[in-house]
Amino acid sequence: MENPEQSIPQLRWSGRTDVGRFRKNNEDAFLALNFDHQEVRYLGKDGSGSLEFADFVFAVSDGMGGAKAGEVASKIAVEKITRLLPASFKLGASRLDAGFSDVLAEVFSATHASLIELSRHYEECRGMGATLSLAWFMPGWMAFGHVGDSRIYSLPKNGDMIQITHDHSRVGHLRRLGKINEREARTHPQRNVIDQVLGGKTQFLDPQFGRVDYQTGDRFLLCSDGLCDGLWDRRIDEMARGEFDAEQLVRYAVSESGRDNTTALLIEVQ
Repeated sequence: MENPEQSIPQLRWSGRTDVGRFRKNNEDAFLALNFDHQEVRYLGKDGSGSLEFADFVFAVSDGMGGAKAGEVASKIAVEKITRLLPASFKLGASRLDAGFSDVLAEVFSATHASLIELSRHYEECRGMGATLSLAWFMPGWMAFGHVGDSRIYSLPKNGDMIQITHDHSRVGHLRRLGKINEREARTHPQRNVIDQVLGGKTQFLDPQFGRVDYQTGDRFLLCSDGLCDGLWDRRIDEMARGEFDAEQLVRYAVSESGRDNTTALLIEVQ
C-alpha cells in the first residue's frame, strides 16, 4: 500500500547573489517565501519544505536606474506578493487556468504602477525599473510570471534543459526568430537593450505568464542576466544538474565574467 506521504511534493532550494567584480552596488535581489490562506513566511537562502500545507514562491529581480533600484523594486514586489497571494491559496484545479494568471497579472501590474509612481515623484528614482522572474509552486504545478531579461530554466530529470521564459530584449527576440545564435547574441551591439521591465520607460507592460508540471527529481533555476553573461547555456545545464549549490554557480559565473551583479536560485522537487 502506498504511503500517502510519498505523494506530497517536497522542495529544497539554494540561492546566492554577488555584486560581481566591477560594480559597487548589488541591484539584484532574490526572494524565497511560502504562504497559506492566512500568512506569508519569509525563508532563508537555503532550505527545504513540504507543499502539503503551503505554496512556495521564489523570485529574482534585477534593478536598474539607480543605486537602490533593485532593493526598492524587490521590496515593492514583495509587498504586492505578500498582500495578493495568500487570498489565492489552494486554487482549485478547475480554476487554475484562470486563477494563477489573474493573480500574477495583478502582482506585476501593481509593482509596475508603484515603480512608475516613485519615478514620477522622486528625482533619485527617475527611470528606475526592474526585471522580475517569479515561480509559484503548488502541488503538481509551477506557475510563473516574468518580465525583463532575467530567466527561469526548467531542468527535467529525464529531459533537456529548457528556458521557459522569453528574454524581453532585442537579442532575445532575434534568437527566438532564429536570426542569431547564442554566440552572436553575446557580442551583439544591442545586447543590453531591454524592451520590457517593471517601471522604467515601459508604457504598455506585457508580462509572460504560464505554468509547467513537474516530477520528482526535476530542478528549476531562476537567475539574473549576470549569470548568463558568465556561463554559456551548456555550462549552466551541467552545473545546475550537478552539486546542488547556487553559490558554486554564482562564483563560477563571476570568475568567468563578473561584469554585472550575478544571482542564482536553484529549486529541486524531492
